[in-house]
Amino acid sequence: MRAAWIAPGRRRAFASALLCALTGSSCTVLGPDFQQPRVPWLDAPGGSAPATPSQSAPAQWWQVFHDPVLDGIVADAQQSNPNVRVAALRVLESRAQLGIAGSTLYPQFQQVTANALKSGEVAADADDTDLESYGVGFDMAWELDFWGKFRRGIEAADAAYFASIAQYDDVQVLVAAQAADLYAVIRTVELRLRIAHENAALQQRSLEITERLFRSGNESELDVQQARSLYLGTIATIPALELTLRQAQNALNTLLGRPPGTLAEMASGREIIPEAPLDVVVDLPAELLRRRPDVRAAEMQLAAQSALIGVSQAQLYPSIALVGSLGLAATSLAWSSQTLDWIVGPSLAWNVFDHGRLRNDVLVQDARFQQLHEVYQDTVLRAARELDDATVAFVKNKAQVSILEQAVQAARRSLDIATIQYQEGLVDFERVLDSQRSLFSQQERLVTTRGSVAQSLVAVYRAAGGGWETGRARALLDEATRTEMQGRSQWKGLLDAPLPPPAEVSPASVKNRR
Repeated sequence: MRAAWIAPGRRRAFASALLCALTGSSCTVLGPDFQQPRVPWLDAPGGSAPATPSQSAPAQWWQVFHDPVLDGIVADAQQSNPNVRVAALRVLESRAQLGIAGSTLYPQFQQVTANALKSGEVAADADDTDLESYGVGFDMAWELDFWGKFRRGIEAADAAYFASIAQYDDVQVLVAAQAADLYAVIRTVELRLRIAHENAALQQRSLEITERLFRSGNESELDVQQARSLYLGTIATIPALELTLRQAQNALNTLLGRPPGTLAEMASGREIIPEAPLDVVVDLPAELLRRRPDVRAAEMQLAAQSALIGVSQAQLYPSIALVGSLGLAATSLAWSSQTLDWIVGPSLAWNVFDHGRLRNDVLVQDARFQQLHEVYQDTVLRAARELDDATVAFVKNKAQVSILEQAVQAARRSLDIATIQYQEGLVDFERVLDSQRSLFSQQERLVTTRGSVAQSLVAVYRAAGGGWETGRARALLDEATRTEMQGRSQWKGLLDAPLPPPAEVSPASVKNRR
C-alpha cells in the first residue's frame, strides 16, 4: 500500500484551500459584484417611488373591457401560442444549464477503469499454466473554487435562468396584446361592414328613385349616374373589408395555434368594439418600466455578463486541484497477494506564458458588459417612449370619439334635411348625394377611431408590461408534451418545478435567493 506524502506546511495550506472551496465563504471571488444599473432620468430626485406589484399594470388588464369573449381568447393565446411554448422550453433549457454550472463545484473528473487479462506460460518443469490478472482503478480530479470561478459561473447561469423566465413573461405580454389587438381589429371591421351595407342600402334606394324619375322624364340622366357612382363606390368597399376581416381572423387563429378560418367563439358579441373608461390609464408609475419583462431580461443578461468578467479574471490565476487515484490489482496465482495503491495530493496549474490572451479576454468580457449596459439603457428609454406614445394616443383618440359622434349626428340630420328639401324641389339631387357621402365618411371615421381607442389602450398595457403574472401560476408544459419529454429523457423534477412567484423579478431578488 502506497500513499503520496505531503509536507506538513503544504498540508495546512491545502486544507485551508479545500475548506475555503467547500464553504465558499472565505475565498476570494474575483470580478465585480453586480449592481442594478442606474437610469439617470428615472432615478432623478422627485421621481416616482419604486413600483410594487399592486402598482404595476393589472395582471389581467384585458378584463377592463368587460368582454368575456376577449377574456377567453387571451387566455387561450397565452397557453396555446407556439412562441409561448418555445419560450417555456427555453426556460427548461436554462434550468438544465444551471444544473451544469452547479456541477462544477463537485469533482470535475472521475474515471473508473477495470481490466481482466488471461495469458498462458510454458514452464520447463510443468505443464502449460494459465495466468489471470485483475485490476480496478478510480481516478479523480477536483479543481477547488479558490478564485470564485465556478461560483461566478453559477451566478451567470442563475441570471441567465431568470433572463429566460423574463423572456417567457415578455412573450406572454406580447401574445396577450396581439390577441386583444386583433380582436379589436376584427370587431372594428365587422362594424365597418355593417355600416357599408347600411349605406349601400340607403344609396340603392336613392338610385332607384332617380331611375324612376328619369324614366318618367322628371330628372336628368346626370342624377342617375351620380347616384349609381356613389352606390357602386360604396359596394366596392365591401370586398376589401371582407378581405381585411378574413386576414385578421386568420392572424388571430395563427396566434392561437389554430388553422385558418373563422372563430366560432366570436359569433357572440359581433360588431361590438371593446371599450374602457379614460381613467384606466391614470396612476401608472414610471418606475414600473423596470418591471417590464424585456427590461428585466436585459438586466438579467447584464448580470450574467458581469459574472463572466469574474470567470475570465480567475483564468489569470493558478488553479488549485485535489487529485487522487485508488487502484486494486490481483492475480490468479495462489501465492500472489492483492495490491492496493492510492495517491492523493494537491495540483497547481498556472498558464503563465499566456497572460496576454487571458488579460485581453477579461477586456472582451468587460466590453460586452458595457455593450449590454447600453442595451439596457436603450431598452428602458424605448419602453418609456412606447408607454408615453400609447397613453397619449389613447387619450387623444378618446377625445376624438366624442367629436366624431357629434359629426355623425350632424351628417345624419343634414341628410334628412337634404332629402326633404329635394322631395319639395328646393334643392337638386347633388345636395342629397353630398349628404349621403358625408354620412358614410363620418360613420367610417367614428368606427375606425373607436377601434383605435381600443388598440391604443392595448398598446398602453403592452408598453407597461402587464399581463405576464398569470403565466407564472401555470405549468410550463401541457400534459402531452411533458409525458413525451419525460419518456425520452430523465428530466425528473425539472419539468414539474414551478416558476418563481412574480415578486422575484430583479437581480437583487436572485442574489437573495442564492
